[in-house]
Amino acid sequence: FVAFTPGALSGSLSDQLAVLLTPQPDEAGLTGGTPRPRIKIGIVAGHWGNDSGAVCENGTTEMDVNLKIATLVQQKLTALGFETDLLEEFDPRLKSYQAAALVSIHNDSCAYINDQATGFKVARAMSARDQNLAGRLEACLRDRYQRRTGLSLHDSVTEDMTLYHAFDEISTGTTAAIIETGFLNLDYRILTENTDQVATGVAEGILCFINNENIAPTATP
Repeated sequence: FVAFTPGALSGSLSDQLAVLLTPQPDEAGLTGGTPRPRIKIGIVAGHWGNDSGAVCENGTTEMDVNLKIATLVQQKLTALGFETDLLEEFDPRLKSYQAAALVSIHNDSCAYINDQATGFKVARAMSARDQNLAGRLEACLRDRYQRRTGLSLHDSVTEDMTLYHAFDEISTGTTAAIIETGFLNLDYRILTENTDQVATGVAEGILCFINNENIAPTATP
């Protein structure tokens, strides 16, 4: 509404808002104007560029699965107009990295543990300056990923997640989280055969956060 000057527009309120929300040529940089900066999002492909992560009996590695999911997430967000960085596990760009959000994608063990070793896990960056935002990113990922994939939330969040190294490397102003999208044993099929569905769940969780959709944040411990 700060862009609205009384008398400058005619017609109904909906018509006025439509004009205000439609990018004009200068806003798009088509007539020499300065393009508006795009929202920046970082996606870490867990273990990529460092090690294989878990290795399954059939040769599938966690790194390969992580990278495939992360690449699809990047492509989906880039197609929507976001500036999306695909980052390695120990990417030099992580140092003081600044973005609206950063999500690291991992997966759990290939080994059979028990019948309950299925589902996904999410942990926020406890080092983030704004824990309300961090909690909202965590809640958005949980809600949208579960809705999209049908996988249940597993409660065995480990220190490898809560104390994830990248959380201490990025800028404290960058809201971040880590997600283990499933177990590479009981969830193997959805992770490797329905990878697009998995990536869509992660992307929708990020969009929920970016668009400030109505998900209540989890309480800060």
